[in-house]
Amino acid sequence: MKGTPLHRTRDLTRNLTRVSEFFLLEDPDLQPLLLGLFLSMYLVTVLGNLLIILAITSDSHLHTPMYFFLSILSLADMGFTSTTVPRMIVNIQTHSRVISYVGCLTQMSFFILFGYMDSTLLTVMAYDRFVAICHPLHYPPGIMSPRLCCFLVWVSVFVSLLDSQLHNLLVLQVACFKDVEISNFFCHPSQLLKLACFDTFTNTIIVYFVGTISGFLPISGIFFSYYKIVSSVLRVSSSAGKYKAFSTCGSHLSVVCLFYGTAIGGYLGSALSPSPKKDVETSVMYTLVTPMLNPFIYSLRNRDIKRALWRILHRTA
Repeated sequence: MKGTPLHRTRDLTRNLTRVSEFFLLEDPDLQPLLLGLFLSMYLVTVLGNLLIILAITSDSHLHTPMYFFLSILSLADMGFTSTTVPRMIVNIQTHSRVISYVGCLTQMSFFILFGYMDSTLLTVMAYDRFVAICHPLHYPPGIMSPRLCCFLVWVSVFVSLLDSQLHNLLVLQVACFKDVEISNFFCHPSQLLKLACFDTFTNTIIVYFVGTISGFLPISGIFFSYYKIVSSVLRVSSSAGKYKAFSTCGSHLSVVCLFYGTAIGGYLGSALSPSPKKDVETSVMYTLVTPMLNPFIYSLRNRDIKRALWRILHRTA
């Protein structure tokens, strides 16, 4: 019995300062179903985002700031999903729940990095739509020059990395843990702070404060951009002109609502009424469902992307 997970859990609980691994959530009854479901959803996510990137890079008509940011968003979506799902699939296949302390921190860092990159890129894309609609004469090669586009992407990466390391630093302050059972299928700062053997009220408040500020700033940028867009479009006299302007924002708005809807819903749900089951359901929504649906939203609502995809299909046929 000495090598069993239960015995190791007891050992770690007795000697709290020497935690070297955690045990992720496991449901033996649902494992076969979850394996097939998560594997298929992950493959659809990766394939869909790869097709978006291939369509944009292969079609010179799509070499514009809007599609450049979309290709970076697709890369971030693949990274976001790949930080959690492949390991979960391997764990189900091998009937293992163990993740090392270092592995847990690494997974958490990349999860927050790519997740916040999604958030900041959606803000950048809203600014791009603002410039395209409100200042069309200064759109590329004016305001949205290649240099500015690359700069905005690097700023997005830097801010996301900063946010990721700030969360990591807060978790590293925890010197010991009262338990090693994580009630989710991946590592998250809020989950680890719940396992601390001392009162982490201050750190928890800081995590939620950082999360609120991190979410508020991008959302404010998106709201400001669309406030300017709506104000500008309402001054257009023709209905056709209004429809054309708003139609260029439809896909982006859909993705924004999907991303922030699931993220804010899960964030508020875990803060107001903590429940392991709700946490897992919300995690599945924003780690799997949202990145999987993004390519469909952009391809089904965008004629340029659909044309580029059809050209790729005709070439390979």
